[in-house]
Amino acid sequence: MAAKKQPQSIDMKTLSRIYGRGRGCVFTPNDFSDLGSQDAVHQALSRHARAGTIRKLARGLYDYPRQHPKLGLIPPSDENIAKALNGRHSTRIQLSGAHAANMLGLSTQVPMRTVFLTDGDSRKVQLGPRQIVLKKTTPRQMATAGRVSGLVIQALRWLGATNVDDKAIATLKRRLGPDEKKQLLADIRYAPDWVAQVMRRVAAP
Repeated sequence: MAAKKQPQSIDMKTLSRIYGRGRGCVFTPNDFSDLGSQDAVHQALSRHARAGTIRKLARGLYDYPRQHPKLGLIPPSDENIAKALNGRHSTRIQLSGAHAANMLGLSTQVPMRTVFLTDGDSRKVQLGPRQIVLKKTTPRQMATAGRVSGLVIQALRWLGATNVDDKAIATLKRRLGPDEKKQLLADIRYAPDWVAQVMRRVAAP
């Protein structure tokens, strides 16, 4: 008679899900709420953290760290942290401020405070000197979330009209491809008037 298959423990279920996501993933206990009670999930994650399988970043926030042969454990990306904080619901995030400008080559500043706009709840977490902020905003600001136009709009808003010169426009022209420039024109209606004018200049031949 075949032995009865034993159900997986909460420890194994959480590990299986973490391994499935791969190294670099960031998560909260809410990502495992379907596997067991809140206490059971918290205890399982605490055990995995003590064993060194996962890393506790802050209260209620963990990652399955990537490893570098020389540098050791690699810090998780700001975007992965923000996505984990934002939860599993159908809410979106949009990088804003100095980091958006930096990604587009418009600024060399890399601040320790990274702000993501969201249509979900506002949250923030401190990770040593780093602070990740989710800031609830309007549907209009989130209309371009996840598109290059959203990144451009937020970067330009941070720079301010008086700081957007010919050099900044040339940088965007060089950075963005033809399809991305078309996206700027398609999303002009979501930008403030002065930002829309800059976007037209960037997209122009």
